[in-house]
Amino acid sequence: MLAVEELVVAYGRIQALRGVSLTVARGEYVGVIGPNGAGKTTLLLALSGALPVAAGRIVLDGEDLARVPPHARVSRGVAIVPEGREVFGPLSVRENLELGAYHRRRTAPRAEVRADLEMVLDLFPVLRAGRASLRRRSRAASSRCWRSAGHS
Repeated sequence: MLAVEELVVAYGRIQALRGVSLTVARGEYVGVIGPNGAGKTTLLLALSGALPVAAGRIVLDGEDLARVPPHARVSRGVAIVPEGREVFGPLSVRENLELGAYHRRRTAPRAEVRADLEMVLDLFPVLRAGRASLRRRSRAASSRCWRSAGHS
């Protein structure tokens, strides 16, 4: 479970988030909706560790993420797909997806990583086509993020 408790995030002296609290149960999907400038991206950047938290707590499965760096949060399942749906342009969709599991190369059996890749390609069959169109780029970026956490 993810629990955000009274989160405060500031850009200098300006508070972008003030007292945000939410919980997300395992297997639950949650959308964050609001107008431009409401703090949606700031919340996600704070959850991923890309922005420092001024006050409050982010707790994942009982672990306070305050001292967990962004790269370590990814392997715990906390990752963000940038707004621009960035993929590595010269690489194929498959190569982009393989990069999503790069940090797992030392800890996960190769067969497991390959099976995860095939599962993602089965989930999004259009990704098997090679180079990515704009729509496919979005799916590839999301899938790369998903694979980095070892979801299957």
